[in-house]
Amino acid sequence: MQFIKACLLSRPFFEEIGLMKITADSKLGFDAISLLVDGKRWFPVMGEMHFSRYPKKNWEEELCKMKAGGVDIVSLYVIWIHHEEIKGEFDFTGDRCLRDFLETVKKVGMYSILRIGPWAHGEARNGGFPDWLLNEAKEKGYETRTNASEYLEHVRTFYEKTYEQAKGYFLKDGGPVIGVQIENEYGHCGGKNGEEGEEHMRTLKKMAEEIGFVVPIYTATGWGGAVTGGMLPVMGGYCEAPWDQRLTEIEPSGNYIFTKERNDHNIGSDHGLGAGITFDMDKFPFLTAELGGGLQVTHHRRPIASGLDTAAMTMTKMGSGANLLGYYMYHGGTNPKGKLTTLQETRATGYPNDLPEYSYDFNAPLREFGQMEDTYREVRLISSFVHDFGDDLCDMPYVEQPGNPLKPTDFENLRSAVRYKTETASDGSTIKRGYLFVNNYQRRYKMALHKDVELTAWDENGAKLASFAKRDVKDGDFFFYPFNMPVGEKAYLTIDATAVCVVHNFDDKKHDAYVFYTDDDRKPHVDVKGDLDGNAIIVISRDDAVHSSKVCINGKEYLIISQAEAITASNGSVELKYTISEDRKLTFKTFPALSDVPQNFVKEKEVSFSGEFIDSDAFAVYESVNTFENKGNISVIQTSEDENGKNYSVMAENFAENANEVYMLIDYVGDTGKFYIDGEIATDSFYTGQIWEIGLKRYVDNAIAADVFITPLSEKDKNSLYLQNWPQMEGGKACRINKVRLNTQFSIKIS
Repeated sequence: MQFIKACLLSRPFFEEIGLMKITADSKLGFDAISLLVDGKRWFPVMGEMHFSRYPKKNWEEELCKMKAGGVDIVSLYVIWIHHEEIKGEFDFTGDRCLRDFLETVKKVGMYSILRIGPWAHGEARNGGFPDWLLNEAKEKGYETRTNASEYLEHVRTFYEKTYEQAKGYFLKDGGPVIGVQIENEYGHCGGKNGEEGEEHMRTLKKMAEEIGFVVPIYTATGWGGAVTGGMLPVMGGYCEAPWDQRLTEIEPSGNYIFTKERNDHNIGSDHGLGAGITFDMDKFPFLTAELGGGLQVTHHRRPIASGLDTAAMTMTKMGSGANLLGYYMYHGGTNPKGKLTTLQETRATGYPNDLPEYSYDFNAPLREFGQMEDTYREVRLISSFVHDFGDDLCDMPYVEQPGNPLKPTDFENLRSAVRYKTETASDGSTIKRGYLFVNNYQRRYKMALHKDVELTAWDENGAKLASFAKRDVKDGDFFFYPFNMPVGEKAYLTIDATAVCVVHNFDDKKHDAYVFYTDDDRKPHVDVKGDLDGNAIIVISRDDAVHSSKVCINGKEYLIISQAEAITASNGSVELKYTISEDRKLTFKTFPALSDVPQNFVKEKEVSFSGEFIDSDAFAVYESVNTFENKGNISVIQTSEDENGKNYSVMAENFAENANEVYMLIDYVGDTGKFYIDGEIATDSFYTGQIWEIGLKRYVDNAIAADVFITPLSEKDKNSLYLQNWPQMEGGKACRINKVRLNTQFSIKIS
């Protein structure tokens, strides 16, 4: 059988691994299947970060973390009230400077989609509308989010001021902005439906184009009955609904079911039950912009989104045919301080939910202070696959599998999907290649155990595409297996392991290493048709895979496995971000071995393998010469108590001199917490049972004196809010700090 040359490894390098090179001369667009760059399919990863909710001094570092996590496109709201809280007084300075943020996006080598509203939501006050706009509309009797001339006049001014910031940073100018989103959830969360709504969306798009927002792609959110004005619809899905007004466990999320259904009826359900979609799905690709990278808790509902929650949902969407993975939020933040009011969503302003005044942590992959935790690693693992195989996956359509349940309340039947395509080789033979997806994960619900099941992929006509060795599929398992995957130019591979990435040119003979993981201790069954021709198959554990990342050092690719996170800086150097709670050395392993041993490290083990099948024991191992110390003194004293809560004085000092970040971890129980520096609030917290983490380097270099105020949680609060796990009460209430400690993060350069 002759080899079919596949496109899965055709993506060129763009400064760093995995980023499609798009220039001012590129033709960027889409068809009914996917995004296209110069006629080639493109499967990107997108992540939301709000520049006005994060300190400017940290933008570059945080964007580099996003890129290292696999994000190609930074999506962002321009939140109107953050820039024109007082009518006519625009503020695009400091942390609110869109222009400087876009310059930073360009510097680190990423792309951007601007979400210019004018209504954004984003859990901002009035959905991002300034108070003066709403007051004027009420006084003069016109309706916002319509074609009312008075409203459109204000929108035009806001768009013009935003354009002044973005001018010169569009793709046509050689800049990073490849797309613009108009409005948000229009026709679902407010706005008009039907032709009136469609006309308003067209009016806003035309206005944006007239002003200068000229981009290849215009998008609109498409779920819940929203209208799109003919623009490219983008979809969403969250693992839970903290905006839901109920105070109980809610029904299982449909986002863990393989289905052609693109709509998440529960997004924005606080504004009304989501309706169907308004566009023709056959004319537009399945792209997501709001897969929940986490969940922003509300005062009345506080679910916790875990890394596995997000990863299983992401894989399910990918198995259902999604050809863009877009996360909201990917990076958490902190609301800026308002001139007239606080800037968070509240019930007092007519919205359904109360949000923290400042914290917009979101339990995102990168959290309020840039913490890289489980969700970051889980999303990075999927993004790693997408960067090496996603473009090829694009034109593999979703194929429903026999017996796949279509209701999330079915916990018994095995959920599966197939994406595949048929190709003809030069000798006339036919190859059908693709992936079998299996999900036995449903957040907060137990799935049935499937003992000794033979997993089989079927085509749309009921013919067998591939079968895999028998295995147990346990509650919480989710994975996808390739069949007839091209390996090099002479072989096809079918393996019951999940693809991670490809390490190109790992040896002097320019061979490639294809990396997979297994989710248990099974030895995978490997079926190779043809000749691997010196290309290698690497199989690692899932834990190693979650802690792996691919980097490029001096033009050569390496797979690094470490408890630290590998981040490539904008100058191309590679650093390991290592966060510790106790003194320890740093060990990491690589494939292949680094050409040079990093300074202050020793090589404990060389790469050692024979043949074409490799495991993680064959990796080179490096250990730091020095021990990294989690230094810092901390003290906590309760200073006052009354019926409203307890106040504590917290002192921390003597941080490690070379610390990149120092996190204060506050283990508290109560309703809310507020963190004050010099009498001014810095951030806050709604209690969930998680440790409250605060990055101190945002505020100080080596020492901090702060006050923490905890409000009480009582038994009667069970009638007014939802918590996944309630704390132990003392005398009918909980209001205390149990412990405060410090974690230290180091940035360790290895290239």
